[in-house]
Amino acid sequence: MVQLQRLTPLVAVVFMCGAAHAEVPAPVADSDYSPINMDEARLGQLLYYDPIISGNRNIACATCHNPKFATSDGVSLDIGEGGIGLGPARHPDPKDIPQLRVGRNAPSLFNLGAKSFTKLFDDGRIEADPARPSGLRTPLEDEMVRGFASVLSAQAMFPVLAQDEMAGNASENDVSKLVREGQLTGTGGAWDVVAKRVAAIPAYKTMFDKIYPDIGAGRPIAFTDVSNAIAAFVAYEWRSDDSPFDKYLRHQGVLPADATAGMALFYGSAGCSVCHSGPFQTDNQFHAMGEPQLGPGRVERFETNQRDIGRYRVTGKAEDIYAFRTPSLRNVTETGPWGHDGAHTDLPAFIRYHADPKAGAKTYVEHALFPTYTPTKPDWAIWNDPKERAAILDAVKTPPVTLSDTDVTQLMAFLDALKDPTALAGRLGVPKSVPSGLPIDK
Repeated sequence: MVQLQRLTPLVAVVFMCGAAHAEVPAPVADSDYSPINMDEARLGQLLYYDPIISGNRNIACATCHNPKFATSDGVSLDIGEGGIGLGPARHPDPKDIPQLRVGRNAPSLFNLGAKSFTKLFDDGRIEADPARPSGLRTPLEDEMVRGFASVLSAQAMFPVLAQDEMAGNASENDVSKLVREGQLTGTGGAWDVVAKRVAAIPAYKTMFDKIYPDIGAGRPIAFTDVSNAIAAFVAYEWRSDDSPFDKYLRHQGVLPADATAGMALFYGSAGCSVCHSGPFQTDNQFHAMGEPQLGPGRVERFETNQRDIGRYRVTGKAEDIYAFRTPSLRNVTETGPWGHDGAHTDLPAFIRYHADPKAGAKTYVEHALFPTYTPTKPDWAIWNDPKERAAILDAVKTPPVTLSDTDVTQLMAFLDALKDPTALAGRLGVPKSVPSGLPIDK
């Protein structure tokens, strides 16, 4: 049952009238997260901002997940390898023109250290699976190495293997060559090369020796150690549970009237909480929501189409075609553009579209925000194909919801109440320098 003692009279009336689709969640607690080793998090901070882990030593995790852009990059689809600068100002390196845009919008990183996040990436291709030796189901299948401390740790390191994200083009560096040859894991593989780069830097070696006793006793630094440290930093830096909504749930504050009304809609007649449920406003499941397709899509290098079919590529189940993971809504007002490929740059307009995709598609115009770059594949080829667009919209199974202007205004007020200034500011912040001596994106 809904805990009415947490609700204002207005919200209580809405719930008692039977309009609710899900309960208002309980307050987030420390038990929702795993403990953090602060020395490990501080090491991870340096590694997160250090380009040493990319193939050409020119891209860090922070390049596409930067605190300036609420742990995303401020654009619909970025250019990774072959780009210079951050966010909307990023542009092609004239000496190394990128081959493709990155296929999907860079997701924000808030609360990914919470225990409930067991499936990551928009298609959930990284997932906790206790039945597997590594404890994870990943695209590497049985080649997946052991030692990743969490799903977050594993997720953080797959961009290192992606040509257009961090690895680089096929023959540009030792990492990209190994990726091209399929030598990803094991001694001498791409991940091992990156780990040895890190281990060769004395300051990093000293920190690893101190934090991990078995490394101090002589075990070589493994790639999983690098990844685990980065995950510890992300989990600590961007834990987000100090918003006005969190204070309200803990009886430490009140919400403005429009946010209270928006909460009633969110957990009631607007139906948002059917998918955006739980303490972080996500069911961590996959739904087809008719989002416009743009960019190169998430396809294999040998494929010529640009079709992003979402979860289906992982499961092969017909019901998963065009289904994508429900994102958390923490700090959502700051993390645009929105949608799995950033097709929306206006959040109120996105709310309207999301409530009734088939109606929204009739009036949708191209709203993407890109770095200056002319791709080899037309960005809107799929969406502008009537058959492809119809297939995307036909996959939508959720019932349409009609929202008034007032409804949208109130929902926006509620979403604004999910904004956490502590998480947005970060806790450890951006380091002044990194042990490799390479420049930092900041």
